[in-house]
Amino acid sequence: MVESNKIIAVVGPTASGKTALGVAIAQRLGNAEVVSCDSVQIYSGIEIATAKPSVEEMCGVPHHLIGYVNPRVNYTAADWARDAAKKLTEIEAEGKTAVIVGGTGFYLRTLRQPLFESPPTDPEIRARLLTLKDEKGSEALHAMLCDIDPEAAKKISARDFIRTTRALEVFFQTGLRISEQQPKRGAPSELSGRISLVVLDPSREDLYTRINIRTQKHFENGLVDEVRQLLQQGVPESSNALGAHGYRRVCEHLRGERSLEETVSKTQQDVRNYAKRQRTWFKSEHPSEWFHGFGESQEIQGEVFRNLEI
Repeated sequence: MVESNKIIAVVGPTASGKTALGVAIAQRLGNAEVVSCDSVQIYSGIEIATAKPSVEEMCGVPHHLIGYVNPRVNYTAADWARDAAKKLTEIEAEGKTAVIVGGTGFYLRTLRQPLFESPPTDPEIRARLLTLKDEKGSEALHAMLCDIDPEAAKKISARDFIRTTRALEVFFQTGLRISEQQPKRGAPSELSGRISLVVLDPSREDLYTRINIRTQKHFENGLVDEVRQLLQQGVPESSNALGAHGYRRVCEHLRGERSLEETVSKTQQDVRNYAKRQRTWFKSEHPSEWFHGFGESQEIQGEVFRNLEI
């Protein structure tokens, strides 16, 4: 039987069926609730390309930390870790079981290993870095980081725009290198030692096929119009919300930088690359158990139930 105080986190690459498995685990446990760990699902008004679970997909299981942040707010991993810890504590205080579900590995790691106190995002600095990225690519920002903070640059991929940008922002806002600040982490919470990962790992070919089909459907379902409306409502292109996969490429399309066909293809490639990075990320997260299939699979769900003894 799964330990009474253990918190199960269903993770894995995008489109791997995490929601279905998370709901199945919650139903199997009984009296359980889901806490989402997704850096895009947190935003209100950001809907089509986020894979937010529908009421039908939730199957009556309460879900938390979905659609509660204004897209104009540059919400951070530290913000999520704070809100998630509070929600997990509230769920357990009610005598219920919490199941974390999502693929944003950095959010989950921040919950388990708190970050140092960093300054809030400066919109002007973020906008300038985004412009530089658009003009010269993410590699140019990474080259800048290599000069400013080589220790941090060693640990960040040249294609990881988000982490590269944050490291540059910390330096430009404080004059301090992020590599020197990161060791000044807060103490891990009591929750951190109780989180155990269930990692979904379907075959790459099947996963990429699903990603391509799902991305195409996002555009067919009105993704371009959704982004146009968000921009008209004053959500800046430099926001974290519109920096997400799909949304960023649609912004480029609306600026006339690429055709719709090219936008769809580029977004599919982006999401495939993201799924690859997610797989790599979760290989370094422990304790974890890996299951080689999609979360909707009855066979996979049965295997998970047996391994967790629930």
